[in-house]
Amino acid sequence: MGIMLMLSLILSGCGSKSTSSSGEKTRTIKVANYFAKDHPQNVALREKFKPMVEKESGGTLKVQIYDNSTLGAEKEFYDGVRNGTIEMGIPGLIMQSDIEKMAVPEWPFLFKDYEHVKKVLNGPIGKELTEDLEKKHGVKPLAWSANGFRMFSSSKPINNMDDFKGLRMRMPNIPNYIKLGKLLGMNVTPMPISEVFSALEQKVVDGQDNPIATLKASGWYEVQDHVLESNHMFSPNIYIINSKFFNSLSKKQQSIIEKASKEAADYEFGLMEKSYDKDKQDLEKEGIKFTAPDATFKQDMEKAADPLYKDFYKKYPWAKDLVAKIKKEAE
Repeated sequence: MGIMLMLSLILSGCGSKSTSSSGEKTRTIKVANYFAKDHPQNVALREKFKPMVEKESGGTLKVQIYDNSTLGAEKEFYDGVRNGTIEMGIPGLIMQSDIEKMAVPEWPFLFKDYEHVKKVLNGPIGKELTEDLEKKHGVKPLAWSANGFRMFSSSKPINNMDDFKGLRMRMPNIPNYIKLGKLLGMNVTPMPISEVFSALEQKVVDGQDNPIATLKASGWYEVQDHVLESNHMFSPNIYIINSKFFNSLSKKQQSIIEKASKEAADYEFGLMEKSYDKDKQDLEKEGIKFTAPDATFKQDMEKAADPLYKDFYKKYPWAKDLVAKIKKEAE
């Protein structure tokens, strides 16, 4: 356990309890994530989740937000939620290594736009994707939120497939990401998000892939020059809570958390979608040059990703039908 995490748990207590005037136990909920303080994920937590939970519970639930990897990188805080040292978290899809369907939303070039994403994730397909989380990992899914459509930032322009060749690209340490990067022709360096700024600054890597809200909020525009609006995959996040902690709450407290999670996640989806144009303008003022791929370049990227889908269909008997259902939701 890291020093920062140990200190936090000593100071705040793990799900600390006292008794309110109504006789209901007062509980503290630590919510961990890896996003910068001003990222829409943390804006939604501050403006929606925390006030809703604390007000509607009459003070019996207290929310503490730990942003910017304060309680560890994604794997560390996800494991913390699994083992109960952290009550809640908003990870990406790190659990996909052993819950295969959780990888699906990040399969390349799968979603058309935000409306398509919301229709899929907030409907029956979204429930199907998360059905094994509680049984296998001991965490209860509460709501899907948006990281956004991922794009490549780099120290040089990317105008066609040839420009990918030899580019040293940081990507998350997730097999599908790494294989996509290699299929596009890049040299992929996996690393946690907390190390990206220094790797770009020291030119250990030439670029990274993330939604531009993350590029802006993390200050990477200081060490990058170009963005390719590739939209090569959509990255969701998911509100999760330790199942034992959740089951120890009163029915009223459970209902409040579920409602606040859904409202905060929906608010965050809206912030992400609406912020794109402003984020782009702000980044352009910082010197970032944007490249929109033409139709040929888009087709070339999608074609390069075909071997991934062939692997998915061969490996998972459910994959082809699930992809067809997802694409049908765009109609």
